[in-house]
Amino acid sequence: MTNQRSEVLAINEAFYRAFEKKDIEAMDAVWSQGTGSLCVHPGWNVLRSWKEIRSSWVNIFKNTAYIEINTSIIAVEVREHIAYVVLVENVLQIINGRRLEAQSMATNVFELLGGKWYLVHHHASPVMR
Repeated sequence: MTNQRSEVLAINEAFYRAFEKKDIEAMDAVWSQGTGSLCVHPGWNVLRSWKEIRSSWVNIFKNTAYIEINTSIIAVEVREHIAYVVLVENVLQIINGRRLEAQSMATNVFELLGGKWYLVHHHASPVMR
């Protein structure tokens, strides 16, 4: 189980590095390509299926000049074929020349598919100050 925990944390980290680098190919590698994938960006409605989710990332990347994300993990749980990471996202963005800082609570759910962990659900909600 320790090895699986390490694998889940590694794919969770890969998700945030793909986000920071605005690398859609790296996002492709992290996310399950299935129709059962779900994503809720802060303030957005639920996105269903990798096709919708991917489109959202393309638009986010296109409209974000710079992004930096630091995370603080609160909990990690790993079961046979499902795992989740609950964390705080500290986000710094530059959009339209403006520096924006935000904090979100996030849950990332991973599924073991064909011997590899994939992100199947990301839900982030803004922390109100």
